[in-house]
Amino acid sequence: MSAERFHHVALFYRGDREYTAATTAFVRAGLAAGEPVAVAVPPARLALIRSALGPDAGAVRLLDMSEAGRNPGRILPAVLRDFADRHPGRHVRIIGEPIWPGRTEVEYPACAQHEALINPSFAGRRVTIVCPYDAVGLTEEVLREAARTHPVLRAGAAERPSRDYAPEVVLQHHNRPFKEPEKCALLRFDRTNLSAARVLAAREGAELGFRGDRLDDIRLVVAELAANSLDHGGGSGTVRVWDDDGVLVCEVADRGHITDPLAGRRPVDPQCPGSRGLLIVNLLSDLVRVHTRPGATTVRVYFDSRRPF
Repeated sequence: MSAERFHHVALFYRGDREYTAATTAFVRAGLAAGEPVAVAVPPARLALIRSALGPDAGAVRLLDMSEAGRNPGRILPAVLRDFADRHPGRHVRIIGEPIWPGRTEVEYPACAQHEALINPSFAGRRVTIVCPYDAVGLTEEVLREAARTHPVLRAGAAERPSRDYAPEVVLQHHNRPFKEPEKCALLRFDRTNLSAARVLAAREGAELGFRGDRLDDIRLVVAELAANSLDHGGGSGTVRVWDDDGVLVCEVADRGHITDPLAGRRPVDPQCPGSRGLLIVNLLSDLVRVHTRPGATTVRVYFDSRRPF
């Protein structure tokens, strides 16, 4: 794998032995070359890699992707770019597994869009990112889309260019209207009643059992989305809130259009001025989904009350 340019590989594996052999060989090659290495994978896979690396695991940044990447929109700024940006001028290696059999149908579209956006985010960087895919446990559709979001495919010892590489197709395929909720609390807002949007979300969150910092996160996320509607979405919007089997869903819709697919997915230097609204939304939410087109944008954010507070 070249260390001179960006390299984004989908690794199709079958079983624990194949997974462990491929990932640890990649990690050890990086350590032997003196390169910074990070691994962000689900907890069971993380345990396999840690055990196989033995003492070498101490030289690797190990992250539980089910936590660090529970919202796929958080992975680029808070996991991949965060690690790469800590090592300017050096080639870095990252294993990132954002899609595994436990991901839900609601989460998957955001995961696929994340994979498609890795490529423009790292264009021209000296970074190698390997994304493992469970070729036995994942569906054929997921595996086909992996071939569209990764320019390089690997199975066993064989590595080849993807003939189906077309990340923009995946981005657009999952940019579609959402299923309507059966019932919800609704508020139309503008500059005269912006605080009411926060109050509505906090009230519904408290009824679902959210407290303390997580209730503050809900308030802040809805406030940032509503503020974006005022500034970029025509000066007004609609917020809807509902309980989806223990998950608080907050939706903000307006007349704006998000034309930058990386909006909210770039790290921001605290010293630099500028909007951080969508980045804050991605960092604090358990899941973020977006449907955008000319004249209409809908953002849905999810907070799981079953997660430990």
